Amino acid sequence: MSEKRALLKQQNFRFLWAGQAVSVLGSQLSGLALPVFAVTLLNVNEQQLGFLGAADNAAFLVFALLAGAWVDRWVKRRVMIVADFVRMVAVGAIPVLYFAGVFQFWQLLVLGAIIGTATVFFDVASQSFIPILFKDDEIGAANSALETSSQIAGIGGPSLVGALLLIVKAPFLLLVDAFSFLVSAVTLFAIRDQEVKAPVEARRSLRVEIAEGMKFVWNQPIIRRISFTTATSNIFTSIGATLFPIFALRYLGMSVGIYGLVMSVAAVGGLLGAMSASKLMKLMGEGQLIVASVFVSCFGFALNPLSILLPHEYSPILIAVGEFLVSFTVLTYNITQVSARQRLCPKPLLGRMNASIRFMVWGVMPIGAFIGGFIGLHFGVVTALIVGAVGNLLAALLVFFSPLRTMTNMPSAAEEDA
Repeated sequence: MSEKRALLKQQNFRFLWAGQAVSVLGSQLSGLALPVFAVTLLNVNEQQLGFLGAADNAAFLVFALLAGAWVDRWVKRRVMIVADFVRMVAVGAIPVLYFAGVFQFWQLLVLGAIIGTATVFFDVASQSFIPILFKDDEIGAANSALETSSQIAGIGGPSLVGALLLIVKAPFLLLVDAFSFLVSAVTLFAIRDQEVKAPVEARRSLRVEIAEGMKFVWNQPIIRRISFTTATSNIFTSIGATLFPIFALRYLGMSVGIYGLVMSVAAVGGLLGAMSASKLMKLMGEGQLIVASVFVSCFGFALNPLSILLPHEYSPILIAVGEFLVSFTVLTYNITQVSARQRLCPKPLLGRMNASIRFMVWGVMPIGAFIGGFIGLHFGVVTALIVGAVGNLLAALLVFFSPLRTMTNMPSAAEEDA
């Protein structure tokens, strides 16, 4: 906790923390309101929901590698500001078009793709910005603090969505998310850092610079193993998670309020995971925490399809337990492995390293979403959830049969060079 108090004394951290907390709260509102909007107001089917999930994440497959090379050339904070403004306009366009009475499903796909593309640039720049703004020994605490605030913002978000959706239509909540991106941009503008744009004469072809980032990821055994694990988990999680709104709202007949409450329980798990990550790293060791997190997450995800064995009125309880476990372990896993990656990578390669990993681990998500939609349409949503749960076990085995199982502290770039 003393590390986080020290960070709070830094003005730059306070601006970053506040802006991202507001932005995450807005995204919580839209992240829950958008599928409710698609399922209840647009009456989409399983395949269309798969298309929507694919559109949201396809940009990581298409643009991530290019984004990494460009982000390393540009000032990362400025990239984040521009991405926030693009997302503000695109998210705000959804309720405007809906209330104007001209909204169609294809427009949702196009706007989702635009939002996804801006998110690619923001996320690559954001993960690369942390090591620039903070010292190596502050990175873990900074990531933990930012994730903690994100989860705090997420706890009230789902319940708030459930309550608000009983009063207003889902598109109205997207206006709140659009405003949150504006707040994020303003706080980023207030931050002062020393980064300058990379000299033009130092640039090489994009192909060469992209290849450097991919080569670094491939040549680092720890990063390579973690990347394959995350990619495997993400593709199978996407198969099941894409159809979760249909599973909960239609198959189980959950009310919107109960749906929001379940998501709030998940957010509590995420909060506790974010708050516990630093302590668990010291208690268990970084490698062992990664392995344990993946296995517990697999178990939690499997509780979704298992919930059909209970009477439908009790299914939300089992689902809430599963979502709590998944959220807790996703946060401990991500904070641990992202902090290790940021320490291990040389600063000039941060954008390309993060983009290469985003390409692998997020680029598979639209594929998983598309597959999930196909399975759900032709074989049922429960089958899709079972496929996702079984596939997640493969990810757990990838880290279990690796040096991470007995590893305590993972190395930094300085230790690798020594």
